[in-house]
Amino acid sequence: MDTTDSVVIVGAGPSGLATAAELTARGVPAVVLERGPQIGAAWAGRYDGLRFNTSRRSSALPGAPFPREFGQFPTRDQYVSYLRRYAAERGVTVETGVEATRIRPAVNGDWTISTVAQGDRAADGERRARHVVTATGAFARPRLPAWADERSFTGAILHSSRYRGPAPFESKTVVVVGAGSSGMEIAYQLASGGAGRVLLSVRTPPNILFREINGVPGDLPVPLFLRLPPGFVDRLMFAMQRRVVGDLSAYGLPAPTTGAMTNLKVDGPGPAVVDPVVIDAIRSGAIECVPAVVGLDGDSVIVADGRRIRADVVVLATGYTTGLEDLVGGLGVLTERGMPLERTGAEVLPGLRFVGYVARPGITGYVGKIAKRVAREIAGQRAREAIGAIA
Repeated sequence: MDTTDSVVIVGAGPSGLATAAELTARGVPAVVLERGPQIGAAWAGRYDGLRFNTSRRSSALPGAPFPREFGQFPTRDQYVSYLRRYAAERGVTVETGVEATRIRPAVNGDWTISTVAQGDRAADGERRARHVVTATGAFARPRLPAWADERSFTGAILHSSRYRGPAPFESKTVVVVGAGSSGMEIAYQLASGGAGRVLLSVRTPPNILFREINGVPGDLPVPLFLRLPPGFVDRLMFAMQRRVVGDLSAYGLPAPTTGAMTNLKVDGPGPAVVDPVVIDAIRSGAIECVPAVVGLDGDSVIVADGRRIRADVVVLATGYTTGLEDLVGGLGVLTERGMPLERTGAEVLPGLRFVGYVARPGITGYVGKIAKRVAREIAGQRAREAIGAIA
């Protein structure tokens, strides 16, 4: 058993790094455990060409603006380099290749963190800490539909987490399942990158926002929207979509039935933030929109209207889950959807916190603010405990 005075933080994404940096700045030792081979591993593994949906001014960690040369919307690789530099400049201690597999209460109010170290089994074991911050994020584990059984399909099936670019799919018929930001962008990459036929399967009609409108970032009014009643914002965004994006029902993409802000409040699907060229590809037929996929059979995909569509590849842009059930299941700290009961950084149990599980635009900047409060509260608790020990 390794007993440490450090705060243990699980996950070296923006939430974990920001929390560690704020603790370090307050003189509180902290160590970040990252199961991947590098800082920001989750982002580094996303597809080529990925860019932020929100502008750099609203998406940076506090006190660490993005360089101007990153442009309006940072890319995947720029963001990973940004996180690495952020951690290095703030002296954050990160142990990569170390996966936290279980968090459990220990004696005297401490927590026990079971770990597995990749490639170094001697480092397997347990850590003990008074404070644990879980920051693995809401996109930790690919969500797979029940029908996605490779045994019933002669083609290839891959989740969007394994998609990198269109080159391997040249001349192939590809069905992309999911009309969120990633699904629509991947469909466009495939259609413009040499795929023979691209179909986009739509189960829930998305709220569509353009990343940029006449040179102005589409997320500019978001801070105001978050302060207004959700129903009012929904109606405003419906009107904006009709005016800016237009009616796409003739192309198999009907208008959404639930507003973007209402979805955010109930952990529903976020808006699909895309560039106008994606919508142009739908209008031109380069991307064919079809109903939800309900099954696979041989070389065909079966959609909700009964059609059978022959396909070579199915790309599942069906989202992610937190995967927190394995880590903290049984502690009574999760909702039925696997999200933390407390997502503002406050203690959900004494010494246990979650940071980075909020659904909102510009999440990097927002979790940075939560990290400040978390670090301030932990530092205060430690100071009071130290005074009590002396007394």
